[in-house]
Amino acid sequence: MVRRGAGEAVNGATRYPNLLSPLNVGTTTLKNRVIMGSIHTGLEDRARDIGRLAEYFAERARGGVSLIVTGGYAPNRTGWLLPFGAKLTNRFEARRHRRVTDAVHREGGKIALQILHAGRYSYQPFSVSASSIKAPINPFRPRRLTSRGVRWQIRNFVRCASLAQSAGYDGVEIMGGEGYFINQFLSERTNRRRDEWGGSPENRRRIAVEISREIRAAVGPNFLVIFRLSMADLVEGGQSWSEIVTLAQELEKVGVDVINTDIGWHESRVPTIVTSVPRGAFADITGKLDKHVDIPVAASNRINMPDIAENILARGDAQLISMARPMLADPFWVRKAEADDADAINTCIACNQACLDHAFVHKTVSCLVNPRAGREIELKLTPARITKKVAVVGGGPAGLSAALECARRGHAVSLFEARPSLGGQFGIAQRIPGKEEFSETIRYFTTALHDADVTVHLGRRVEAAELLAGEFDEIIVATGVVPRIPSIPGIDHPSVLSYAEVVEDGKPVGDSVAVIGAGGIGVDISEFLTTDSSPTLDLKEWKQEWGVTEPEAAPGALTTPVPAASPREVYLLQRKKGRIGSGLAKTTGWVHRAALKAKGVHELSGVNYERIDDDGLHISFGEKHERPRVLAVDTIVVCAGQESVRDIADELEIAGVTTHVIGGADLAAELDAKRAIEQGTRLAARI
Repeated sequence: MVRRGAGEAVNGATRYPNLLSPLNVGTTTLKNRVIMGSIHTGLEDRARDIGRLAEYFAERARGGVSLIVTGGYAPNRTGWLLPFGAKLTNRFEARRHRRVTDAVHREGGKIALQILHAGRYSYQPFSVSASSIKAPINPFRPRRLTSRGVRWQIRNFVRCASLAQSAGYDGVEIMGGEGYFINQFLSERTNRRRDEWGGSPENRRRIAVEISREIRAAVGPNFLVIFRLSMADLVEGGQSWSEIVTLAQELEKVGVDVINTDIGWHESRVPTIVTSVPRGAFADITGKLDKHVDIPVAASNRINMPDIAENILARGDAQLISMARPMLADPFWVRKAEADDADAINTCIACNQACLDHAFVHKTVSCLVNPRAGREIELKLTPARITKKVAVVGGGPAGLSAALECARRGHAVSLFEARPSLGGQFGIAQRIPGKEEFSETIRYFTTALHDADVTVHLGRRVEAAELLAGEFDEIIVATGVVPRIPSIPGIDHPSVLSYAEVVEDGKPVGDSVAVIGAGGIGVDISEFLTTDSSPTLDLKEWKQEWGVTEPEAAPGALTTPVPAASPREVYLLQRKKGRIGSGLAKTTGWVHRAALKAKGVHELSGVNYERIDDDGLHISFGEKHERPRVLAVDTIVVCAGQESVRDIADELEIAGVTTHVIGGADLAAELDAKRAIEQGTRLAARI
């Protein structure tokens, strides 16, 4: 196969000549270098959702992506991700998939089915693996396969690929990473066998090579075969770099067309896809492997904007870019890149709140910044039958989404924001270390509101009388929240600040700090306070922080973490008993807890706040107020929840005007941008 060199562009006028140029892969031509990577939505698991799944993929095909990879389908029941989950094992199931492949092909796209055997990650008691070693994230211990059982599994992979071909797919992706079944054979961590499937590196990789060889023989030359290869396991006992390179070369020899990057196991203690991970953090590892094979290699993980993707391709670190969650956030990502309109892209901020957090509790996947993802049929935003004059009060996430979608439906929209800039609580969040990506959402809405002809009034606190005089047909109140100040004696002491005063107003903080309240905001503030004045870690600093080294240096690419020292001493306190941070999101909470531990934050639970004075914060513990103690801190930061701001809604209702109250103004519990943006979108669909 002849490879295209980096820098060869079809359209020299574009800012992204490499990204938007075609690529010959096997006997297939991809129209650009963007692959929609696999993400399991939950729609795959239920036959009744096949129509929703087809429309979900069709919209991404309309958006211009060159190749879509589905969520994972098990080749048999032992490989289920969860009981009765997605599988492709018979012709009846294959016929059902025609709705998906036909929908994608009608839109000019290509689609590959991912074959995923969960192995010891299968959440059911009949799981199997290379060895009978229980995963730390699964209560079920897998059964060790016999040599005959291994052969049976290989045949099932091949059958699945053949069925995918009969269902109209353009190819398959063999999941060989993330600690799933094949990866469990590849790594000494989970493969303790001494037969032909274990022991030596050659034997451990035999199953991956045999599966790939036999699939290629079964499907012929005109069908894409992609292998998702773990290039850095990020666990103890992971593969060495020489083993990874040798496997990639053997996969090429047996007919694999593309190698896609996979980084980290699910049980790894290194974050790989959360917002605090620097963009393109692992592209250099892909680049190292790219030099050892002649087939295209796809870079992946934390690539969310065209300039990042273009730079990776231009450097020669990859020939393809695989992005999953960015295609949830904006299905028209490629079309906007083609139009040199990156500011119009609804950027994935890697928050995980509606995608992976949903997946891990078996809810249908969507997207915080694009609640239509996975709901394309349910949330169709069609032109309004009757256009109206709409006022939106508040420019936080709820108000922004409501204003934008109302305008897109044809309504005349005026947005009023009392602050000098848009964003609301996102404006605060973007200043937190590791949450800088939140600024992209504000940029997207700012651009989109302008394009939709929304009249935006900044720095003006609109009054109810003005709204009444404006004769608006609909008034949406999205005035958000203010920090709640608890009733603690001495709460007005000069040492006390709200979280907004610290982050947004930049008020000075001392060398020792007590943070009152350990919810999501308290954790964020603690990370803010334990990071130096330059909160954005560069890639080298981030790798040191988490103990990631060059893949050649150590198996699994792991080394000893060396976190940067905290510039101040921080105490994080909560009234309730139990572990601090226990209510944080499943896929990101552990990252925050680990970061706080690395920075030496003192965590205190079951605390009573007795009083605040010149000596500091007086506390005790338990219902009997035992073990009194004084924290002699310079500053006390209050993160004790929020209160809704809805005065204007009350005034309008008294005047007899029906209003729609959404976001924090509706419910001031722990800040929930996912709920706020979805509320705004759903309301706009009804008006």
